[in-house]
Amino acid sequence: MAKIIEVNNVSKTFGKGENINQVLNGASMSVEQGEFVSLMGASGSGKSTLLYLIGGLDRRFDGNISVCGQDIGSLKDKALSDLRLKNMGFVFQFYNLVMNLNVQDNILLPQTMNGKKKSELKGALDEILEITGLTAKRKAMPNTLSGGQQQRVAIARAVLGNPSIILADEPTGNLDSASTEEIMELFRKLNQEKGMTILQVTHSEACAEYGTRIIRLEDGKTVG
Repeated sequence: MAKIIEVNNVSKTFGKGENINQVLNGASMSVEQGEFVSLMGASGSGKSTLLYLIGGLDRRFDGNISVCGQDIGSLKDKALSDLRLKNMGFVFQFYNLVMNLNVQDNILLPQTMNGKKKSELKGALDEILEITGLTAKRKAMPNTLSGGQQQRVAIARAVLGNPSIILADEPTGNLDSASTEEIMELFRKLNQEKGMTILQVTHSEACAEYGTRIIRLEDGKTVG
């Protein structure tokens, strides 16, 4: 299978002089198309930092990262933005919903901001609402939803454009155990039924076990 994410000898520091903090120190890993990989490590080990570098949300690093065959470090801003829009879906611990938009408009927002018409997206929207169990909530406002439902909206928003990769940073970190299980089952469904590659950062062994493989970060390097 093709390697959809490749990280080679990546290092990342924060701060300067005496206050310098080396978070990543020669980390290397790869993810093949269709995998569901869990990235684990102690608090402060750099797992979220590495995820943000892979997603092109932070571009200051040493080493090489390629996503979908493109070298993140060498891309111009417009090309990187296009790569993210077409190939990556982001899910964070905090749902980042627009509180004055209803469920379906939150899900549609990134695509409509990119110039697509709602009519073009109707079939895909109906499908993702069904997959995420939100069909009956499509007109609901975010403040009427539970945390688990809000995270499902965020996931639906991330996958509406049918990205190659979902990058998830502690996606259940703000949820109770029942909602956590629902969200992880949803990720598994997206991986198995839609073939989406998923890279999730998690501190939870139980959540990590939903994936097909676990990679651990220790002393700034990847293990596994």
